[in-house]
Amino acid sequence: MSWPVVIILAAGRGERFLASGGKTHKLEALLGGKSVVAHVIQAVETAGLPWHLVRPEGGTGGMGESISLGVEATAEASGWLILPADLPLIQPASLLSVAEALRDKGIVVPHYRQQAGHPVGFRREYGEALLALAGDTGAREIVRGARRMGDVGDVWLEDSGIVFDVDTVEDLERAQGRFSLRR
Repeated sequence: MSWPVVIILAAGRGERFLASGGKTHKLEALLGGKSVVAHVIQAVETAGLPWHLVRPEGGTGGMGESISLGVEATAEASGWLILPADLPLIQPASLLSVAEALRDKGIVVPHYRQQAGHPVGFRREYGEALLALAGDTGAREIVRGARRMGDVGDVWLEDSGIVFDVDTVEDLERAQGRFSLRR
């Protein structure tokens, strides 16, 4: 099986972070001496998965457009793991668990406790639907439709990093505390 490509979504404006007192874009904020986005990229590289960063100059019209751009740029992929770039505590093993679960189902949704997280995995047959996304509408409706057809696998992980995103300065401070505990 060829591995799916991880689409790292880094095109958001980060307005909530700036409004909460952030002095830089949230993805450039430092956590343990490295930027938030660098932690995400490192997790993907440690997992050994191919990746593509969606970070166009000036941003995009929203998550749907970002997903579409990432899928378009990696059209030859066997599938995609959609990963927001603001999840700096995600573990490489979680990425691999979602990628491996795509063998059994067309879409895979990871969960931490009772909360759905990221990355959500999509096999190649969902490429056209992902390409059709626009604006700020993500892939939720694609997942709902596939779930009705029985084509969604749920993976239960012990990784709070799949649900812990950095949207505010307070989130970054909590991430710093968790990061320090891991070391």
